[in-house]
This record gives sequence, structure tokens and C-alpha cells, in this order.
Amino acid sequence: MPGRLPVIVSPPSPTGGRRVWADGESLGLAYGLSDVAEFLRRAGLEGMDAGDVATSELIEWRGGGSDVWSLPEA
Repeated sequence: MPGRLPVIVSPPSPTGGRRVWADGESLGLAYGLSDVAEFLRRAGLEGMDAGDVATSELIEWRGGGSDVWSLPEA
């Protein structure tokens, strides 16, 4: 992932997990910060661990921050 491509983490899905997107392409369904870090590593962004993912300005968190991984209970 050369340069700084937009990374979006979608809101939690009803079945759990959050879809991760980079430059308009789905990288996968993450169930935690380490999953997001792994997807970014596979996309070419080396050297980011779970802590980096949680605080990175490269990532736009939608539907909750980096600590939200499930929908609120009704």
C-alpha cells in the first residue's frame, strides 16, 4: 500500500466483526485490532501493530472507535 491510502473500518456487523477497506477495496472482516493490523500488513503497510492501529490517523473508524467490536445490545 504505497503512500497513505484511505483506510476505513466499517461499523460492527450484526453477526460480529468490522469490514476493513483500503483505497475502496475490502481487505477482510476484522474481529479485533490485531486483525486490522494483519490486513494492513498484507496490503503492504508494514510495521503497524494493534496499538498503532488503535491510534493511527491513517484509519477512519465508523460506527464506533477502535474499542467497539459488536453492536450495542437492544
